[in-house]
Amino acid sequence: MAEPMIEVRGLRKRFGEVQAVAGADFDVREGELFGFLGPNGAGKTTTINLLTGLARPDAGAIHIAGTDCSANPKAAQHLMGVVPDESNLYPELTGRENLCFCGALYGMSKADRRARAGELLARFGLAGAAERRFGGYSKGMKRKLTIAAGIIHRPPILFLDEPTTGIDVAGARQIRQLIADLHAGGTTIFLTTHYIEEAERLCRRVAFIVGGRIVRLDTVANLMQQTEGHEVVQFFFANQVAGLCEAMAAAFPHLQCHAAGREGIRVESGEPVRVGPLVRFLEDRGAEVTEARRIRPSLEDVFVQVTGIEAAAMRQENDKGKIGGGA
Repeated sequence: MAEPMIEVRGLRKRFGEVQAVAGADFDVREGELFGFLGPNGAGKTTTINLLTGLARPDAGAIHIAGTDCSANPKAAQHLMGVVPDESNLYPELTGRENLCFCGALYGMSKADRRARAGELLARFGLAGAAERRFGGYSKGMKRKLTIAAGIIHRPPILFLDEPTTGIDVAGARQIRQLIADLHAGGTTIFLTTHYIEEAERLCRRVAFIVGGRIVRLDTVANLMQQTEGHEVVQFFFANQVAGLCEAMAAAFPHLQCHAAGREGIRVESGEPVRVGPLVRFLEDRGAEVTEARRIRPSLEDVFVQVTGIEAAAMRQENDKGKIGGGA
């Protein structure tokens, strides 16, 4: 088993009346892509700030690559790349100038940082925009350049805070592939996200954090065992009929019913779900059922079971924008 690259014990941080991180304990192994999942205000960004030396903990121990950072939070900063949830690059500089400037901050020679900037611009598909000002980039391009800036100095550890938030589908897919490639190359990655399907796709282990507390930490495979015997069926309709979800829940009390968009219902049960009687029930109430689809339970379902937080509501909340440093 790989040695821990990040070791955290009893980590605490309070902002006034808010306990942003409440006694967190976890390890991240060398070469691991570790997911840190939770809603806005859960403590994800605060944890990154504590691990990277941007904030001081009130209590607890942090070791990065064997270095004790508890007394000196900046002791291991040279080993880290940090990609914040909001870009920290300069809009008036070009893409190439931003990367070279970041390289200079890490003490890279002029020749090395120019060569590395050219390599990363090509790798991230930004070579054609290298001489354009960063302020004129699209959201996806800005995100890619911000990630490139975070790895300009070839750090063995990369902290990614919500890397695909606000990015279109194609851009998010490209960024996820870049993250997977960095992981395949041996980089240790600490990833925060509220897109649970993203973590399920990328990570082997994840932690759920709510209200500053880690409520579950395990491999995705182990977490998914909780869904064994759990059935999910989603019904789609060609029309809208009010009260269907409530009527179904009353008629079939062993089922959990949730609205799934404007024209759908999601049904969950710990027992086998017989689709035929449900379709007849819905059609008797005027619904025109166009499809009944059995859905494989996901890490999102486990998250909802463990935390009681609906993942869809969490995504909507986060997509409206983050407030403060306790995200």
